[in-house]
Amino acid sequence: MTLRHVIWKVGEKPTALPASELTSEQQLESMIVAAPSILNEQWMLIGRQLNAGPAGRIDLLAIAPDGALILIELKRSRSPRDVVAQAIDYATFVQNLKAEEIAAIYSSYAPGQDLAADFQARFGQPLDEEALNASHQIVIVAASIDESTARIVSYPNDRDLAINVLCFQVFANGEERFLSRAWLVDPAQTQVNAAVPPGKEKEPWNGEIYASFGESRDRSWSEAVRYGFISAGGGPWYSNSLRLLDVGDRIWVKAPGHGFVGVGRVKGQPVPAGEFKVSTPTGDRPALEELKANYHRQFAFDSEKAEYFVPVEWLQTVPLEQAI
Repeated sequence: MTLRHVIWKVGEKPTALPASELTSEQQLESMIVAAPSILNEQWMLIGRQLNAGPAGRIDLLAIAPDGALILIELKRSRSPRDVVAQAIDYATFVQNLKAEEIAAIYSSYAPGQDLAADFQARFGQPLDEEALNASHQIVIVAASIDESTARIVSYPNDRDLAINVLCFQVFANGEERFLSRAWLVDPAQTQVNAAVPPGKEKEPWNGEIYASFGESRDRSWSEAVRYGFISAGGGPWYSNSLRLLDVGDRIWVKAPGHGFVGVGRVKGQPVPAGEFKVSTPTGDRPALEELKANYHRQFAFDSEKAEYFVPVEWLQTVPLEQAI
C-alpha cells in the first residue's frame, strides 16, 4: 500500500493541483519547528538534531501530554526500508533517557527555558517525572513510502509496538506551495500501542488500570467524586486514552501534581460531553447543565476536541489535599 492523495481546485471545472516538492529535508524540519502542529497539535518539541551516540542523530524529539516521548525521523525523498531499522536504533537510545537527561536536552533546544515550567504552560498540568518517558513512539516522516516499508511498519503495530509513518505531499498553485499529510496508521491506535505494554495479551489482564485526572479550570475532582465519573478532552490525545477502559475495570486515579485520589470501577463506555448525563435528586440531567467546571464546553459537539466522560462507581476517594 502506497499513500498518495490529490488536491483539487474548486470550480465549475475542478482541476488537480500539480505535485511539487520541498527544496530540502531541512526545509521540512524548519517548518515543523516553526509550527509543530503540522505533525500533531498535542505534541511539544523538546529536541532537534539530537546526538544519539553510535546510532547517529535524531532529527526531532517531542513529548506528549502523558510524558511519552516521540522520536521523529524525517525523510524528504522516498523512504527505504532501512529507515525503519534506523529509527528503531534511535529508540534504543531514547528509551534509556532519564528525567535529568531529558531536561538537559530541552535546555539545549530552548536555552534559558525550563522543561517542567513550559510543560505546565503548554498542557495545563504538571510534568509527572514518574510518567516521563514511561513509553515512547517512533514516527517516520516521508514524502512517500513503498509497500515493503508499509508492511514493515504495520507488522509491529499489529503487535502493539508504537511506530507510524506520516506522509507529506507538496502541491503547487502558481507560485504558492501547499503541504498535505496522511498517516499510515490511525494515530489513536499508535497512542494506545504506546500506552499498553507489549505482551499484555500474553498474560491474563488483571483489570487494574492507572488513570490520570487533570484537575484544572476544565475539570473538577470534587464534581467527579460527587457525580461518579472521570473525564478527559481538549484533543484526541487526551480522550483517545479512554479507549483502554472496559466495563468492570478497576481504575486507580492520580491527579498530576497531587497524587492518587481515588479507586473505582468503570461502569460504561466513554460518552461525549454533549450526550453525558449525571444523576441528581430530581433525575438524570445533562452534565454540562449541572457541572460547574468548564469541561471544554466550547468543543461540546466537536468529536475530536470534546470532553469525554466515563461513568465510575467509586470504591474510595480522598480530597486533593489528602492525595497519596
